[in-house]
Amino acid sequence: MTETNRPTRRLSEAGVSIWLDDLSRERLDTGNLAGLIDTHDVVGVTTNPTIFAGALSAGNAYDTALAELAGTDVEAAVETITTDDVRSAADVLRGVYDATGTVDGRVSIEVDPRLARDTAATVETARRLWTTVDRPNLMIKIPATVEGLPAITETIAAGFSVNVTLIFSIDRYRQVMDAFLTGLERARAQGHDLGPIGSVASFFVSRVDAAVDSALADVGTDEALALRGKAAIANARLAYAAYQEVFASERWQTLAAAGAQPQRPLWASTGVKDPAYPDTLYVTELVAPGVVNTMPEATLDAFADHGEISGDTVSGTAEQALATLAAVEAQGVSMTEVTARLEAEGVSKFEKSWDELLTTTKNGLDAARG
Repeated sequence: MTETNRPTRRLSEAGVSIWLDDLSRERLDTGNLAGLIDTHDVVGVTTNPTIFAGALSAGNAYDTALAELAGTDVEAAVETITTDDVRSAADVLRGVYDATGTVDGRVSIEVDPRLARDTAATVETARRLWTTVDRPNLMIKIPATVEGLPAITETIAAGFSVNVTLIFSIDRYRQVMDAFLTGLERARAQGHDLGPIGSVASFFVSRVDAAVDSALADVGTDEALALRGKAAIANARLAYAAYQEVFASERWQTLAAAGAQPQRPLWASTGVKDPAYPDTLYVTELVAPGVVNTMPEATLDAFADHGEISGDTVSGTAEQALATLAAVEAQGVSMTEVTARLEAEGVSKFEKSWDELLTTTKNGLDAARG
């Protein structure tokens, strides 16, 4: 396969920025991340508490760091380890950041998920993480909870870049876009250069299908079962239609004229959870200009091996997507209830992963102390 014909290159040329949904000290030390930029067209990295918990518990790549931090409080040690990894990844991707005019080459770090319902603490932590990592291509991940919305505005207004995470519903996504635009308007009023302020809105995909498919299976009719594997893609396609609408508005055009970048939709949770589905489903069915797809390594490798591109599979599909979700609702499955539950579960899962990260780090610190 020639370089220009490889699936990841064609996906990039179709307007999709490929980000890796993973990071570890081992990946950095071995040069794997740098290699993926060259071989798989990776132009960004996302992290979350689950990723760091897994990285800390696997192998011995963090032994030296834990030994150096042996006298440190466990929460401070976690922040040091994670910010060190993110800073190093940002340095690896700095060339991409510069080459794309600050659009890509971004690396995300998440605010402590235990603060998801605390606006002030989220803003304070975002400021500290931004200062600690001290790289212009950083993005601070803030969950799209009700309390997270004003934190998004505050963080953008301060001139920091934000990855808004855990978005499941179209209504919440519209609130996220409004929070972003309000933040940019305030940043402009405060004299910040809008150009480098980047943002993505992480719209979760596979978790929607997992939840809706389970509910449809409980209904059990032929009509219900025929709708499995369709809700998540329809939901994401409606999100893209909302994005096109908002970023064609007069409000946005004023900010764009001042040098602002749009807040791009980012497809998250793109690894399939049902093995009956194609392993590249949430990549091939969500190709559109100006989006990001952040993939776990297994999905990235699968797409690099046998991914297919058939052009834009999202634009112009809103009417069909609405019909699909209406059919789901007709089976007694409430998308409003599903997405609200997924948001709550998402915060809870990240809190659990954070606790696992703290425990793993404590055990490592204890072992280093002897």
